[in-house]
Amino acid sequence: MLSGWRRQQKSRLLAEATIESRLAFVRRFAAFAETHPWDWTAGDVEDFTAALMSGNNRKAPSTIRGYHMTLRLFCDYLLDGRYGWISQCEQRFERIPSQVCHDFNTAAHLVEYEGKPARRPFTYDEVETLFAFLADRVDIIARSGRKGALAALRDAQMIKTAYAFGLRRRELCYLDVADLRPNPRMPAWGTFGAVHVRYAKSSRGSAPRRRTVLAVPEFDWVIDGLRQWVDQARPLLSPGSRQELWLTERRQRVATKQMDKRFAYLRAQAGLPQDLTLHCLRHSYVTHLIEFGYPERFVTEQVGHSYASTTAIYTSVSNDFKTKTLQAALRRVYGSATTEGSQDEH
Repeated sequence: MLSGWRRQQKSRLLAEATIESRLAFVRRFAAFAETHPWDWTAGDVEDFTAALMSGNNRKAPSTIRGYHMTLRLFCDYLLDGRYGWISQCEQRFERIPSQVCHDFNTAAHLVEYEGKPARRPFTYDEVETLFAFLADRVDIIARSGRKGALAALRDAQMIKTAYAFGLRRRELCYLDVADLRPNPRMPAWGTFGAVHVRYAKSSRGSAPRRRTVLAVPEFDWVIDGLRQWVDQARPLLSPGSRQELWLTERRQRVATKQMDKRFAYLRAQAGLPQDLTLHCLRHSYVTHLIEFGYPERFVTEQVGHSYASTTAIYTSVSNDFKTKTLQAALRRVYGSATTEGSQDEH
């Protein structure tokens, strides 16, 4: 059964890692149920889910939903008459498989975002605090003559690049020098006017998607930082023929887990809340572009979302932006007298 399901998924051009992960989960569920697929019941799913929700290592709702989806897909495959498993099981075991994942015993997708409520975009002040700390840290280490100035500069530029282009962690770490592209409309930015993302988030087990993210004038400060890193700092690491944009002192690509640890350390040193992660800078990018007045379609394409509704989840505009937007609407509908009248009252 698993071999056949593997072939079916390979035929759909799903990523090997996705296929292996799904097969491993089906084996895990079968071991838990201690029965064969043709004997599985809806109760087995409920017991398995209850086990996942107990103890100190409780799984997140999104993880459990993924498990349910995998099991549902496997059962759909077994029940598809084109593969002959129903007749095979009936002839050999006098039993047939059934769909064990139903609306009544699986996690419903009720909300778009299920992360921690404390996870939010950085405010403008928090972004400034973080970037000021990073700049000061580079200066302090460089003046002291201690080892680590290049690493400090690299970390600072990585974090600033993540924000200025709205990149995911993996997208950031997997950039190569060749991924830095010019923007014909802004020749003054040289080869730093756009970033070509080759390892964007995949969809349903497909290969990583690609997109080109344009630099925006509000964040043009990132251009000088990238130019300094590529032209002056990175060559000091003796990269040779290596193409990775972000290299360690050992001339290896900065790993995603390593970047997570570095960001957590730097955020704490800057005195910012621990719930602010590197991914929160991506949320900030979306929010701030919306506040700058960029069309939602442009923002959606910049961050590589398939749907505008996903971009909307990321957006958390400030109260000041909401106030200005409302004032503009009032002036548009009622004329300037409304705003002037409210100012006279104060």
